[in-house]
Amino acid sequence: MSLTLQAVHHLADVHYLADIQNPAPADPTNGSKGANLLLSYAKWGALIACAVAAVVSGGLMGIGHLSNRPDSAEKGKRSLVWSLGGVIVTACAIPVVNTVFGAAA
Repeated sequence: MSLTLQAVHHLADVHYLADIQNPAPADPTNGSKGANLLLSYAKWGALIACAVAAVVSGGLMGIGHLSNRPDSAEKGKRSLVWSLGGVIVTACAIPVVNTVFGAAA
C-alpha cells in the first residue's frame, strides 16, 4: 500500500477534520458608514462613466459616418456595445454588493 493511501486511511480513522468550527459571518467594517459611502460613490461613478462612454461612442459613430471614416464608425459601434455591457455588469453588481453587505449587518 502506498504511503499516501496509508496517510489518507489514517486521517479517515482519526477524524481530525470533524473538529473544524464554522464561524458566523462578521461585518469587517464594524458598521462603518464610510465603507457604504465609498461603495455608493463607486457604483454611481461606474454608471456615470458608462453613460459618458455611450454618448461619446454615439458621437464617434456620427462623426465617422459623416466624414466618411468607416474605422471611426466601427470603433463607435464597438464602444457603444461595450459601454452598454458595462452598464449591465454594474447594474447586476449593485444588488450583489447590497446583498453581501446586508447579510453581514
